[in-house]
Amino acid sequence: MNKFILPLAGAAVVALAAYVFFKPEPAPMHAPAPLASSSRPAEGAPIVAVTLPEALSANAQIGKRAFDGVCAACHGENAAGKEGFGPPLVHKIYEPSHHGDMSFLMAAERGVQAHHWRFGNMPPQEGVTPGDVKAIIAYVRALQRANGIN
Repeated sequence: MNKFILPLAGAAVVALAAYVFFKPEPAPMHAPAPLASSSRPAEGAPIVAVTLPEALSANAQIGKRAFDGVCAACHGENAAGKEGFGPPLVHKIYEPSHHGDMSFLMAAERGVQAHHWRFGNMPPQEGVTPGDVKAIIAYVRALQRANGIN
């Protein structure tokens, strides 16, 4: 009996590895649609189309002003990304379950080494307080919810 257990366990491990390795990647759900174009967007163009929320909370309105002053230069208007500068934050990659609020706080404070996108490293954001970042997070999360990213 024992002589069958080891080969059976080995076959199960091989089957599981093959499933994980060859399993097709599911299409991202709830990610905003890329802008319509047959080629790569022009330098500085928005990367995704963003649906704006009907209203913003008072904190998200403060966050919008801070985002526009600090973040939009790279992450684009309404966090739609900016070709050649920075990724869209209204994207499934930045949903709360993958990049929690603390990751935004740490990114502003410490910078971020490129790991999801082709834009290079993000430097620390000098002069941005944790309160500023919390308001920016409220704004980005409102944009994400309006685009089906929860």
